[in-house]
Amino acid sequence: MLKPEVDCLVPHVPFNRRTFIKAALGTGFAAAVLPVSAQTIHTDSDGLEAGEVAFHSQGTLIPAYRAQPKGKTHLPVILVVHEAFGVHEHIADVCRRFAKLGYLAIAPDLFEREGDPMVYTSIQQLSEQILNKVPDEQAMADLDAAAAWAGENGGDLNRLGVNGFCWGGRIAWLYAEHNPRLKAGVAWYGRVAGAKSAVAPANPIDLVADLHAPVLGLYGRQDSGNPQDTLEQMKQAIAQGPQAGRGSQFVVYDDAGHAFFADYRPSYKKADAEDGWRRALVWFKQHGVA
Repeated sequence: MLKPEVDCLVPHVPFNRRTFIKAALGTGFAAAVLPVSAQTIHTDSDGLEAGEVAFHSQGTLIPAYRAQPKGKTHLPVILVVHEAFGVHEHIADVCRRFAKLGYLAIAPDLFEREGDPMVYTSIQQLSEQILNKVPDEQAMADLDAAAAWAGENGGDLNRLGVNGFCWGGRIAWLYAEHNPRLKAGVAWYGRVAGAKSAVAPANPIDLVADLHAPVLGLYGRQDSGNPQDTLEQMKQAIAQGPQAGRGSQFVVYDDAGHAFFADYRPSYKKADAEDGWRRALVWFKQHGVA
């Protein structure tokens, strides 16, 4: 586990982004997904401390959106790992949903060094300009630093979980293979196998022997980006892996495709999204993140 720069942690105050070009985290949606669906869920911040914070990681000030019950401490911590579109309104809303249930949820901007995903009008542009430039090792370090910030600001790192979507779903798998303090993970349609690169030298399936915690994988059978044979291979690898990861489970929704939890997109499948959310909450509770 990479050691976060805890000596440089920014205190429990909002992050001042006047020196940054990007808009405040947790507001608006990326150009690539507009127009936003009318079904988009909005969770209020009543009773919560919610908004931007920041911490240092590998010499860079990383902004994050966090939400937690106001005035409470010793809270279970959920690291929320964003999709290809960054920490936009939907990811902030997920943080608030967790916070309403008693969690400290924090979503760091893992693209801070690479640019603003909100401005690109296509997934191809996003991939070329941002996704293909984020080193896995860097993402792990930033999540370590986010966890450390949470531990200094009301969170209980003995109850640490990770929840990631799409690009962040793959990162959630990797983080479960990286951090020995993690209790449980939930990966929503995160890739477990596929092409490798200099910044992504290994896939989750390659690192199963390092799993420190069980992961709940939530997938859609109609998702061409996550072929069912790769999920079967992952299951087999986990069954032969360390005891810590053998409790991992996969749930595949027959009629769902990719991004079925994304209520702001046409891909949203309400029944499957709600079932997956219920399962995720039960999963974290079962594994001591509650």
